[in-house]
Amino acid sequence: MAGAVDSLTTLWSMAAQDAALRLSPHQLRALRILEAAPGLNLTALAQRLDIGPPTASRLCDRLEAAGLLEREPHPHRRREVRLRPSTHGRRVLAEVAELRTRALASALAAMAPGDRAAMRRGLASFLLAGEAAPRSGPD
Repeated sequence: MAGAVDSLTTLWSMAAQDAALRLSPHQLRALRILEAAPGLNLTALAQRLDIGPPTASRLCDRLEAAGLLEREPHPHRRREVRLRPSTHGRRVLAEVAELRTRALASALAAMAPGDRAAMRRGLASFLLAGEAAPRSGPD
C-alpha cells in the first residue's frame, strides 16, 4: 500500500512539474486552498498550511509577484487582507489539474480492466472505512 501511495505521489508531483509555470508543492497547495476558500486571511492560510504566518506571508509575496495571487482589503476590517488566486493563478491550477488527470488516466489505462475494477472497489471501501474511523486529536 505504501509503495502504491508513493507511486501516486510521484505521478502527481511529476505531472504538476510539466505545467507551463512550475510551482513548488507549498505554492501549489496554497493556491489550491485559496481556490477552495477564497477570501481567507493570512493567518487562516498559515493554519491550513501548518506553517507560521511569516512563512505564509513570504509565500504569498512570491505568489503575488508571479501574478498568481491577489490581496484585497477586507470590507469591514481595515487591518485584514483577504487572499484569492488571480485569474492567472486559477488558469495555472486548471492546467495542473488537467495534467494530473491525464497522467492518472494513462496509468489506469495500462491496467487490466479487472484490476481497475478491483482497485475501484478497494478504494471505495477504503474511503468508507476512513469516514467511519474515529479521529484522534492532540492529547
